[in-house]
Amino acid sequence: MQTLSKIGTLAELEIDKQRTIRYFKSGKGQPLVLIHTIRTQLDYFEYVIPELAKHFTVYALDLPGHGYSSIDKKANYDEPYFRSALKAFIEKLDLNKVTLVGESIGGVLALTVATELPNRIKKVISSNPYDYDKFYGEGVRRGNFLANFVIGQFAIPYVGAIVAAMENILFLGIILKGGLKNRKWMPFKTLAEFDRAGRRRGFRYVERATFAGWKSWSKAKTLYSKIKAPVELVYAENDWSNLEERNLTAKDLNKKQFITINKTGHFSFIDRPEKMIEIILSN
Repeated sequence: MQTLSKIGTLAELEIDKQRTIRYFKSGKGQPLVLIHTIRTQLDYFEYVIPELAKHFTVYALDLPGHGYSSIDKKANYDEPYFRSALKAFIEKLDLNKVTLVGESIGGVLALTVATELPNRIKKVISSNPYDYDKFYGEGVRRGNFLANFVIGQFAIPYVGAIVAAMENILFLGIILKGGLKNRKWMPFKTLAEFDRAGRRRGFRYVERATFAGWKSWSKAKTLYSKIKAPVELVYAENDWSNLEERNLTAKDLNKKQFITINKTGHFSFIDRPEKMIEIILSN
C-alpha cells in the first residue's frame, strides 16, 4: 500500500448502517472496479493498479470483513451478502459505464453484480471464478497438503475456530503458495499485509464464515445467463478448477471459448500481473 499511496487515495464508504467499505481510488477515465480473491484484500492488486490507472479511474476495494472493511459477526458471509455490498458500493458512488474485474470469488461477484446493475455495467472480466465447490473449501483444498488439512479443519465446529486462531504468516504463505505456479512464493510485503489484516478482531469468524458459504458460490452460476454486458472469461492454466468445471462455467455464460494464461496459478494478479494487465487493456 505504501507504493500505491503515491498514485491515489484510500477512503472509506458507509454503504449501510452495518457495513463500511475501505477502498483505493487512482487514475482517470471510465471506472474500473477490482474485486479480490478469497482471503485477500485490495492490496492484492498492487502490481496492476499503476498501469491500469493510466487508462481508467480504478477502484479497488476490501470486501466486507476482509482487509480493513467493517466486520459484522452476525452476518452470513455468502455470495448474496458480498454481492449486495458491491452493488451498494457502485450505487453509492454513482458509477456508470463500469468495467468489473474480479478473480476467484471476485470473479463470481463480477458476474452476479452485473446481473443486478445492467444499466451501470459496461463489461465484465471474470478470472478463475470460484463457482465449483461440491464440499467445504474444495477449490482451495486442491492447492497443496497444508491447504487441504487446514481448510478441512475449519469446517469442524469448535476445532475449526482453534485451528484458525493458530494461523501465522508462514502457514498463510504456504497455503497461498498453492495458488501460484509462475512464482515460488507470495511477495513478502503483500503476504505481510494479508497477515496483518488477518489479525484483526473478528477476522477469523469472517474467514471461516466465507468458506462456510461454499454452496452459495456454486449456486451463483444460475444467474450467469441473465448477464447483459459483454463478458471475458479467463482461466489460469494451473487454476484449482479442472477443464470440465471451466467448460461448464463457459456454457452457463454462453461462451464458446475462454482465455487461458499459461504457467499461471489461481492468483493470476500476483503470479502473472503483466498478462492480466494485457487482457484488461485489450478488452
